[in-house]
Amino acid sequence: MNAALFSVLALFPLLVAYAAASGLVSMTMPNRLWFILVASFGVCALATGMALPVLAAHVGAGALMLVICFGFFAAGWIGGGDAKLSAAIALWFGFEPLMDYALISTMAGGVLTLAILKYRSMPMPQFA
Repeated sequence: MNAALFSVLALFPLLVAYAAASGLVSMTMPNRLWFILVASFGVCALATGMALPVLAAHVGAGALMLVICFGFFAAGWIGGGDAKLSAAIALWFGFEPLMDYALISTMAGGVLTLAILKYRSMPMPQFA
């Protein structure tokens, strides 16, 4: 298996799963994580010989998501780590599935937020 295929089929999903677990457990998103996602996309793009217009479209999708999510962060709706992670993931996806990604991640994030709020409102057991 070549490195480019490995990065798409294994590295990207592993990094996103790590981000999800990190966010769920610590409510923080390490800066190195989005940096690794962006850098690994660059390596993958070079390794696969991605055409410059396609690369520009992927970078544009990431930049658009960063601008939108920065607005959400400024409004206090999401955290800064979430904004950077969304942009890094959009970089990998490009424009074509961007709306699907945004809709699914928004809905899943909303459900998760409601579940966490419900869990936090429950009293702790005596033995804890």
